[in-house]
Amino acid sequence: MILSLAQALRVGPAPRIAFIGAGGKTTAMFRLAKQLPSPVMVTATSHLGAWQTGQADQHIIAETPAPLEELEHGSKGVILVTGARDGDRVQPVGSHLMDWLKQYCDVHSMPLLIEADGSREKPLKAWAEHEPPIPAFVEMVLQIVGLTGLGQPLNDENVHRPEIFSKLSGLRPDQLITPDALVRVLTHAEGGLRNIPENARSAVLLNQADTPELQSAAQGLAHALIPAYQSAIIASLKQEMIFAVHEPVAGIVLAAGGSTRFGQPKQLLDWKGQPFIRVAATTALEAGLSPVVVVTGANAEQIESTIKDLNVIIVRNEVWQSGQGSSIRAGIRSLPPPGLPQIRQQVSSLYEKNLHDVFGGGARRVEGVGAAIFLLADQPQITTSILRALAEKHAEGLYPIVAPMVMDQRANPVLFDCLTFPDLLELEGDVGGRGIFHKHPVEYLPWHDDRLLLDVDTPEMYKRLITDDTL
Repeated sequence: MILSLAQALRVGPAPRIAFIGAGGKTTAMFRLAKQLPSPVMVTATSHLGAWQTGQADQHIIAETPAPLEELEHGSKGVILVTGARDGDRVQPVGSHLMDWLKQYCDVHSMPLLIEADGSREKPLKAWAEHEPPIPAFVEMVLQIVGLTGLGQPLNDENVHRPEIFSKLSGLRPDQLITPDALVRVLTHAEGGLRNIPENARSAVLLNQADTPELQSAAQGLAHALIPAYQSAIIASLKQEMIFAVHEPVAGIVLAAGGSTRFGQPKQLLDWKGQPFIRVAATTALEAGLSPVVVVTGANAEQIESTIKDLNVIIVRNEVWQSGQGSSIRAGIRSLPPPGLPQIRQQVSSLYEKNLHDVFGGGARRVEGVGAAIFLLADQPQITTSILRALAEKHAEGLYPIVAPMVMDQRANPVLFDCLTFPDLLELEGDVGGRGIFHKHPVEYLPWHDDRLLLDVDTPEMYKRLITDDTL
C-alpha cells in the first residue's frame, strides 16, 4: 500500500499543523497542502524563501486582514499568506494576523499549515532561544529531519546553528554526526521538543531516505524517537515515497476466561517454570509493545499476583462471563486515546473515566497509540519475532488489520489499527476481533511457524505443548 503524506500523518480534513526542523519543511508543507481538501491556507511564523512562494496557487502579502477580504468571495487551491518581500525572503505574519487566519479557517473548516522554523536549507538544525515560533493553537507539530546530514561533519555547511547542536548532542565541532547524537538533539527539551504546545500531537518526518543505507539508519532512529514523538515517518519527499510509519503499538493480553473446558485456570499453567500469563506479558514487553495491558476476570487475584511486579497495566473485567467481547472492550478502554480527530471523540470519554479508575486522579499519559496486538493467555509459545513482524508490517501501510497466515490458516495474535477501535468497542458476547473482519480489509502476513495455530483448550493440548521439543 502506497501511503500519501496525509495518510501517514493521519490528519483530518481541516488540521492545524506547524512544520519545524530542517531538510524539507517547505516541500513537506506544500506536498501536504496539495493532498488536503481545497482550499488550504498556508502561512509562516518565520521567513520563507521568496522562490518557494510559487508553489502556492495564490500568494497574498498582508500585514492586516484587509487584503484577505477577497477570500470571502471564495478561493480554491493552496492560498499562501506572508508578510512583505525582504530580499530573497518573505517576512512572517504577525500574531494578530495569525489569530485572524486561525479564526477564518475555523469558520470555513479550512486546513491551516504553518511553517514555524528556518534552517537556511541545511539538512539539520538546532534552535535559538526565540525558536521555533509555534502558535499555541496547533494540533500537530511535524519535525522534519534531513537524513543526508548523518555521517557529515558538524559544521555550518550541514547544520544550522552548529554551536547549539554541538552543545545538545555532545559532539565537538567537525565531528561526524551519528544517529545517537541526532537522537539526543531531537529528544532534548531545548532541542527538537522545544516550544511544542502541551496539547499538540508530535510527529517526526525522517526525510531524504533516498538510499537503502539511509532507510536502514532511519529505522533505528524511528524506534529511538518513538518515546518522545507519537509517530516517526520514514520518507523520501524527492521520490514521493513513504516507506514506513512507526507508532506505539500496544499489547493487550486477554486473560479473563474461566477455562471451563480445561477444568482449571489455564492462565496459571506452567510453561518452562513460569505461569502462562507471565510468559505472555513478558513476551509482549520484550517485543517493545507499549503499553502492555493484561485483562483479568475469573481467578483474578491469583492471576494478577503472578504479574504484579511487571510493567503492565492490569484491568479487571468484572463482566468476563459475558464473553471475550467485554475483555476486548476493557483492553481498548485502558489505552490512551488515539490522537486522530476522526475517532478521538468516540473513545476519549471512555478513556478519561478509565484513566482515573486505573491510574488515579491527576494521571497523565501520552496519546498516540497507533495499533494494538491482542495476545491470548493460552499461547505461551508466541515469540517476540511474530509480534515485531506484525508491528513492522503495520508500519509499512497502516493496514486496519494485520493477521498471520500459517499453512493457509489465519492465526493469532492479530494486530488492529486504532481506526478499528470504535468497532472493537461495539463487540458483544463471545465474539473476538474476527467479529469486525467484515468491516475492514485484512492484510495477511505469511508466517512459517505452525506453533501459532496451537492453543490450549484441553489437557491433551497442554500435554502436546509441553512435550513438543520444537516449542
